[in-house]
Amino acid sequence: MRRTARLLTGTALAAAAVGLTTAAPVSAGETVATGGLTVYPSSVVPGDRAVVTTAVCGKGGSAAGDASAVGAGAFPLAPGTGEAGATGHFEVPPSAQPGTYEIVATCGDGDRRVTGDLVVTLTSAAGHPAAEQVYPRGSVKTGVGGALGPGPVQTAAGVAALAVAAAGGTWLLHRRARGDGI
Repeated sequence: MRRTARLLTGTALAAAAVGLTTAAPVSAGETVATGGLTVYPSSVVPGDRAVVTTAVCGKGGSAAGDASAVGAGAFPLAPGTGEAGATGHFEVPPSAQPGTYEIVATCGDGDRRVTGDLVVTLTSAAGHPAAEQVYPRGSVKTGVGGALGPGPVQTAAGVAALAVAAAGGTWLLHRRARGDGI
């Protein structure tokens, strides 16, 4: 019973320690709102444009966006019309690697910071030009075979060379077995 209690206590302390070490650093007076930033589309391919909106900065508020996690750098979010809040956009660099990236926007007053996620993939949703299935072409460089080339004439020449070598080896083994010598 005591061993189980220690195990559970140790597990709870370890989980609390992991939770404390993974929290994002926040400066004094700054409020972080996770999920207060909408990234559209949420999944893009390298080279696509992403639009970012937030209503956290208030009506008519502006913000400074940061997409440096994906390699796009800083971008402005201008006040939107109506209830849209601040809106901005950036282009995902063609060199971006697949993965999930955190996009950050800091409101113009500097007190509020919101984050949202952007997923970079190698294939996009249907209807996008990059959505077509790409099939690999060509040969695989394994270092095995392929010395004569892939053409049919070269393949036939290789098969003929192997047949002559097999026939010659069989003839030599047959002579040796009869005792005729080589």
